[in-house]
Amino acid sequence: MSKKIKLSSCVIKFNKLIFRDFNFHESLQEGLDSMGFEKPTPIQEQAIPIILNNKDLIACAQTGTGKTAAFLLPILHKLSENPTDDTNTLIVVPTRELALQIDQALQGFSYFTSVSSLAIYGGSDGIVFETEKKALTQGANVIVATPGRLMAHLNMGYVKLDKLQHLILDEADRMLDMGFVDDILKITTYLPKNRQTLMFSATMPPKIRTLATKLLNNPEQISIAISKPAEGVMQGAYLVYNTQKNNLIINLLEGKDLSSVIIFLSTKQNVKQLERDLQKKGLKAKAIHSDLEQNEREEVLRNFRSKQTQILVATDILSRGIDIEDIGLVINYDVPGDAEDYIHRIGRTARAASTGVALTFINEFDQQKFLQIENLIGSEVKKIPLPSELGEGPVYAPEIKIRKPFVKKNSFRRKPQAKK
Repeated sequence: MSKKIKLSSCVIKFNKLIFRDFNFHESLQEGLDSMGFEKPTPIQEQAIPIILNNKDLIACAQTGTGKTAAFLLPILHKLSENPTDDTNTLIVVPTRELALQIDQALQGFSYFTSVSSLAIYGGSDGIVFETEKKALTQGANVIVATPGRLMAHLNMGYVKLDKLQHLILDEADRMLDMGFVDDILKITTYLPKNRQTLMFSATMPPKIRTLATKLLNNPEQISIAISKPAEGVMQGAYLVYNTQKNNLIINLLEGKDLSSVIIFLSTKQNVKQLERDLQKKGLKAKAIHSDLEQNEREEVLRNFRSKQTQILVATDILSRGIDIEDIGLVINYDVPGDAEDYIHRIGRTARAASTGVALTFINEFDQQKFLQIENLIGSEVKKIPLPSELGEGPVYAPEIKIRKPFVKKNSFRRKPQAKK
């Protein structure tokens, strides 16, 4: 079997590479074999050799490309080769769901190894906090944490990270968008300066590069298929007024043979209302948003993965980093505010080599935003006529800027004063 590795402009090319070519520790390879992992994805092909060579790395790859395994597998190999009781690796992520997902992947990959791990995130009770404290003082090999929860532990002074060898920032752009940059910089002050730092991001805006210069030492760089939807996604859009959206959703879903559907909305209020409307029609729909307790959110995701729930109604909390297989349809109830977010939303379907459908609802105010999306992906998305019973939708004229009506909040009328 021929293969060629060439480090040039931070790109590595392989010919017919399989996971066994990385010469992973036998216990790790046993886990990969049991899970049916044979061929690496492009991000895995490129990142794994760099990480095994102990180089710092900044990697840009969209959702669904296999980033999690790209950084977990080489770390697990190192830990299998050199076992330790100390905390060796810290993975910082923006959301609780992503922390749990990475920890679950860790447990799968490391099943035949002696590597220990723990996910640390907010929204849990005091007993869980004590478990986290024990892991941070006595040492779990890999800690997966959200910034706020980790800072709560660090501020108490008992966390032992002096033997740490690897810092991984996953979904770095989203963490910056959520305002975690100060927490991240503060966290690094508790870590050894002599460490390997890996940064994974779906987009690469200037602020990410600025952060990278502060944290990474002469990093290698990888960019994989940025800003392009997966090839298996069939995209379409409806021109629709807001008052027509719920009826269009019901028209698309009611009476259909559904597998798994995710509907993304911009606000919690609309998520809750759409959940009620779908349930009234007898559809198996559940909502997930930040008002739910963590155990409730986990139950919703668990039921969706097991197909007990067919339709997931969600805010953008799920647009990145949540790995759910076999999603046949993604609906953008609202046009995403950022063109890059469109890629992440529709990336929930057509994972790996599968296919899927992504539909977007465009009202009269969001047409320019959708034109920016079309410019970003380099192609026009087909506009589908509305069902006749819903009436006419707005005309697609993105070159004409339509201002949203201004509604003044907390306005009141001054009562007229009585005449003296």
